[in-house]
Amino acid sequence: MNIAIILSGCGNRDGSELQETLSLLLAIDRRGWHYQCFAPQGEYAVVSHLDGNEHGDRRDILVESARIARGDIQPLTQYRAADFDALALPGGMGAARNLSSYAFDGEAMTVRPDVEQAILDAYRQHKPVLAMCIAPMVLAKVLGPEGVKLTLGGENAASHAAAKLGADVQHCGVTDVCVDSQHHVYTTPAYMVGTRISEIFAGAENMVAALERDGQ
Repeated sequence: MNIAIILSGCGNRDGSELQETLSLLLAIDRRGWHYQCFAPQGEYAVVSHLDGNEHGDRRDILVESARIARGDIQPLTQYRAADFDALALPGGMGAARNLSSYAFDGEAMTVRPDVEQAILDAYRQHKPVLAMCIAPMVLAKVLGPEGVKLTLGGENAASHAAAKLGADVQHCGVTDVCVDSQHHVYTTPAYMVGTRISEIFAGAENMVAALERDGQ
């Protein structure tokens, strides 16, 4: 199994959530599978992880994502769905700020064209798409019109917005996995409801295990 992973920066407030991303990478690696990280290029506003505020700094999504991937990362423009068995998006507010505009526009959100194209390419080739935490909001925007089933944890603003976009939203516990067998979509709530890193890894492990069981 070879899985493409789209990162959105480095850090839960303005990029990919580190604990979710590393849990996903570990769950993949423990099976002897392979992964390749990708990220779009372009600047984003940096959010302080101490006070939660923007302080005027801007950084490049790809450059910051390379910190997580230890430099083994490619621009998203190089992603080809045919080269991979699945596509995965870990959570973190980068999914809501950098891959999409959900953090700013709510249900009126847009998705970066390169991210939308990557998801659609995987979906149209019947490749599984996995997402954690807030990242299923990106899937709700892109695949909501298809009636895709997904989870964003429990009752919250994101779940309401996703439903308005056409998604069939399921409520799940932190280690649960929402599996949409028809659309080949796998989602888990992670830090939408979780509080401990052990819960996050269990959710990532269960999501990858569900993919494995389905023989995708």
